[in-house]
Amino acid sequence: MRFAGWSAVVAAVVAVASTMPLVWSQDRPPTDNAELARLFREDQEDRNPGLHAIDWSAVKPRDDARLARVRELYVANALHTGADWLHAALILQHGNGPEDYLLAHEMCVAALAEGEKGAKWLVAATEDRFMMAIGRKQRFGTQYEPAGEPGKFRLAPTDSGVTDGLRTALGAPPLAEAKATERRFDKK
Repeated sequence: MRFAGWSAVVAAVVAVASTMPLVWSQDRPPTDNAELARLFREDQEDRNPGLHAIDWSAVKPRDDARLARVRELYVANALHTGADWLHAALILQHGNGPEDYLLAHEMCVAALAEGEKGAKWLVAATEDRFMMAIGRKQRFGTQYEPAGEPGKFRLAPTDSGVTDGLRTALGAPPLAEAKATERRFDKK
């Protein structure tokens, strides 16, 4: 009888001890990655002067370094919150090709899944960049390209099969509005 009592106590202790790590991990929500937040701020500060005042010869090497670091953080599983996914996505969408844009798009979806509502528009924009990078029309009307004259921009060709309802759901303007405001990027 004594053995049965001890085995019950041991079983209870093992059961409680085995669930403790689970309870501890649930008590501590993940925190935003401070390095990603800093990289995001630096990325945005580099774009503060406006499209036509950016010194791309200075910004491009910094962009490349940020892209490399974001890829390292991603591979190291250092992205844990919606904000982390959004910050990484924004940096990657300033990348160099379809692989960067597709990964940025997937990160935006992860950010939304983690509750980061600020990722909505970027979901559309990263898909548009990806589509254009592989030689297809953009779908949501978020991307503009140089027009015939220097300093002039126009809405890039856009797939008419996407409805304005879907555009609006993702925070992109209706196609007519995107077209009407295309000159906002023109050099004044």
